[in-house]
Amino acid sequence: QVQLVESGGGLVQAGGSLTLSCAASRLTFSRYAMAWFRQAPGKERDVVATITWTGRGIYYADSVKGRFTISRDNAKNTVSLQMSSLKPEDTAVYLCAATPAVGSPPAVAGAFDYWGQGTQVTVSS
Repeated sequence: QVQLVESGGGLVQAGGSLTLSCAASRLTFSRYAMAWFRQAPGKERDVVATITWTGRGIYYADSVKGRFTISRDNAKNTVSLQMSSLKPEDTAVYLCAATPAVGSPPAVAGAFDYWGQGTQVTVSS
């Protein structure tokens, strides 16, 4: 069973930074596209960023472009999300997701097969 475990969430003031990490196990990590999604209470699960298995194909939601950076380390089976200039509207549970896609995966939750349990990010104003 594939396991994805997120870490790094917390409480931060607006304008601050956080880095989230996702550790993957029980999969051939270098053959999976990875993504970060987020879900606020009462809202849908929205894509934040995706990255292809090579790391060369990256997609960002418009709301985070220029503020967030996704990266992966295939040697360590990890994917990270560096978040800066955080805003209160970034408050959500952030989830790591994986899919055995070749190329850039669709930026929708239904395209991903495996999910972590999430880590809470709260941005205070």
